[in-house]
Amino acid sequence: MNAGRSFLTALLVLAPASLREQSGAAAEIRAARLAQNAAIADRRMDSVASFWSNDVVITTSLGRVRRGKDAYREALTLDSGTVYVRTPTRIEPAKPWQSAWEEGEWVGKERTGGRVIIRGRYAAQWHRVSGRWLIRSELFVGLACSGAGCERPLVTPDSTP
Repeated sequence: MNAGRSFLTALLVLAPASLREQSGAAAEIRAARLAQNAAIADRRMDSVASFWSNDVVITTSLGRVRRGKDAYREALTLDSGTVYVRTPTRIEPAKPWQSAWEEGEWVGKERTGGRVIIRGRYAAQWHRVSGRWLIRSELFVGLACSGAGCERPLVTPDSTP
């Protein structure tokens, strides 16, 4: 058992710095996502928006495209009855670039009662800017709903206002 532990320790110590940085980057991004989830739950919109680049582009779960931090913050503010939680299942930092891929599952829960009314999968592109990881783009796809979540309209290319 001790030999196995020593071997793993040696591997970590001898691993290239880029590998150690990648796991550090993934941990930083995961922590940022968790902090953003908490800010969404608490309705601290300035904090929520602090995780987006100014030129962030989002495709919402039902197909609406939002461009820019202010447009995204406004949409999330207007949807005050829903609490969104994103749960990363994979974070892959890119080398040599300061960017990363995140994918996972998301749910929208009723603010009162906490029942899941819409859920799906998402992907996000992160960039490290001035020492901080920011979301540059996000794509959400709605896959299931219940109750009020099913009343939301799908926005298709032909129906986009």
